[in-house]
Amino acid sequence: MTDDAPELRASDADRERVAEILRDALAEGRLDMAEFEERLEATYQARTYGALTPITRDLPAAGTPAVSLTKPPLDDGSWRSRIVGGDGTSTWAVALLSGFQRKGRWTVPRRFSCLAFMGGGEIDLREANFADREVEINCVAVMGGVSVIVPPGVEVVMRGIGIMGGFDHYEEQTLPDPGAPRVIVTGLAFWGGVEVEHRVTKAERRRLREERRELRAERREFRHHRRHGDH
Repeated sequence: MTDDAPELRASDADRERVAEILRDALAEGRLDMAEFEERLEATYQARTYGALTPITRDLPAAGTPAVSLTKPPLDDGSWRSRIVGGDGTSTWAVALLSGFQRKGRWTVPRRFSCLAFMGGGEIDLREANFADREVEINCVAVMGGVSVIVPPGVEVVMRGIGIMGGFDHYEEQTLPDPGAPRVIVTGLAFWGGVEVEHRVTKAERRRLREERRELRAERREFRHHRRHGDH
């Protein structure tokens, strides 16, 4: 934090975060209505971080700054931007004669545990963020199955055991991407199966197909011009 940080201009989102803390404090009885209205008015009149900070200083939520003096990193899709820290969105899952899914934009914790008993589970990491550079997924499949889908470029280490079952990794031939997370898959497959597969997202497949179409079109145009140029 620089010395002139309090003089940085506050955004509408910054003021709304402070207002939300005030609303919570009013609901909990920490502020009476007169104090709430006074502070809320000051919040919406504040133009800088320095003016916002004292408004919630004596409230419990002030232990976690309501206003951040640094902007979050740009989510540019790089591996560095997808390793975000924290505790993870979900740390366990169970499928008993049923199924579970973890997919989309979720945060994989440092350790995720799951059980599939006569059921199935899907853990899709293709659009996920990661709590750490190395995460562990512990899978127990008993007369059931768990499928782990990772994006290309992610390093996978298999440490599971199959007893009358399988612990399979459909490994890609390319080297891991620099900075990509490392996924360690452990656990037990008893009369069941755990499989890890590298697969691109549907959006990425569409993009690759479009690139191939454009390349074929450029080649056709090049051949056309060459034929006409020869004449």
